[in-house]
Amino acid sequence: MLVATLLLAVAACGGGEQQAARQVRLPPAGAAFDYQLGGDAPLPDGVTVVARDWQGGTPPGGGVYAICYVNAFQSQPDVQWPAEVVTEFEDPEWPGEFAIDLSTEATRSAALRRAREMIDVCAAKGFDAVEFDNLDTFTRFDGLGFGAAEAVSYATALVQATHAAGLAAGQKNSVELLGAGIGFDFAVVEQCGEYGECAAFVAAYDLVFDIEYTDSGLAAACATLGDRASVVRRDLDLALPDDPGYVYGTCRSALDTTGATGA
Repeated sequence: MLVATLLLAVAACGGGEQQAARQVRLPPAGAAFDYQLGGDAPLPDGVTVVARDWQGGTPPGGGVYAICYVNAFQSQPDVQWPAEVVTEFEDPEWPGEFAIDLSTEATRSAALRRAREMIDVCAAKGFDAVEFDNLDTFTRFDGLGFGAAEAVSYATALVQATHAAGLAAGQKNSVELLGAGIGFDFAVVEQCGEYGECAAFVAAYDLVFDIEYTDSGLAAACATLGDRASVVRRDLDLALPDDPGYVYGTCRSALDTTGATGA
């Protein structure tokens, strides 16, 4: 497994001098995990890694490793992006989210400047890492004007900016970009059990955190991953515990309920 910290030497902004090495702390392997993008809530018993949104979310403290969610590849209705980088391509599954234009060096630079502001918020709040959602946006639209190469270029710059801020960087989904050399430190994946992708992610990363939204997906992920990754069952809306639709489960709870093999 990867060590608990990475030491990264980063260039001082605006100059060629080298700042002192910054510690980028990686998440613990095999930790109990929760995915709380719907709002901060008390952590389930034993959870020591949690992901929360960069806007309203805050790290829980108490030694819990906190991952900051940033949607860096699509706009959102409540997040302002420079007009020149927002395309007309709207995500059909998430109304109001539009693909960020990565087709030119100029648009990628403008997008990166905006994303850096979000990364800085994550760092200022005390998060340990950032996960960047919708890396695979380029696969969803015809005529978008860019593809994998541009997404990789932008993602590589995001990772460098995240490391420079003293935070670890997580790849979100995008099995097609495993091995692209972007420089991510770990992976946060959704439904790798449901889509049969878990083995590919644990082959590429020592640290994998998987969210499943169905019982069948949870069973498949637990059977494939065992104790090689952290797996959580959540409801698709990521509701808070007082919501009737709230769901939280783990491989252990699946084992207790169904007898399936899991961690």
